[in-house]
Amino acid sequence: MYIYNVTTNIQEDVHEEWLEWMKNEHIPDMLSTKKFTKALMSRVMVEEAMGGVTYSVQYTCINKEMLHKYYEEDAADLRSRSKVFEGKFVSFRTEMQIISEQKE
Repeated sequence: MYIYNVTTNIQEDVHEEWLEWMKNEHIPDMLSTKKFTKALMSRVMVEEAMGGVTYSVQYTCINKEMLHKYYEEDAADLRSRSKVFEGKFVSFRTEMQIISEQKE
């Protein structure tokens, strides 16, 4: 299993609008590609010197091939849909491989 993590710092003046867009449009659009099995959105509990509010969204996919299929087939289109917030956020992406999962 792989996790495609997108961490975003969004300006406070558009924070609420962006959050609603993420929950109601972007994350459902990501899941509708059928490349990911689930998405977990978390608020990063840190105060950034640059201000804003920081979130992490972790999209789980079954393997690296599926993640690369997302990059090839869907990434450009889905990223372009954030243009309404252009200049108001900074994002970075991380690929992670799940090594083990333990539950109580």
